[in-house]
Amino acid sequence: METARIEKRVGVRADADRLWDLISDLSGWSHWNPVEKAVEGTIGFGAELALTETIEGLGERRVAARVVDWQPRAQLVWAESRGLWFRVTRYYEIEELEPGACILSNGWIFSGLRGEWFHDGRRPVLRRAAEAVGEAIKARAES
Repeated sequence: METARIEKRVGVRADADRLWDLISDLSGWSHWNPVEKAVEGTIGFGAELALTETIEGLGERRVAARVVDWQPRAQLVWAESRGLWFRVTRYYEIEELEPGACILSNGWIFSGLRGEWFHDGRRPVLRRAAEAVGEAIKARAES
């Protein structure tokens, strides 16, 4: 059950293939992503991902997660359990409006009792992080 969501949507003058190329190149995230770096793993249902998450105001932490959903040119979704009462789902979604024009969404979904507490205390910081990621991938895709 979803407790809270932080999301940033940004219009991108690039096609879904270009955005998917950036998202699916996990080792290349360090070149454009200001939040998720040193990404290791593969994209596949149930595949493990490891990354370093650096959010201004929250510091740096290592994340171990599993891919829970993905579709080429459309989305990448992974989840991480932070104990019995707290789960975080992180996602990138691509919506192609027309050739060469997309909406890219990225965000976090918090669930569980402690997820609501975590979200409430960090909403502004997480919103800025989602905005930074959205603007960074937009700039990279449009260059």
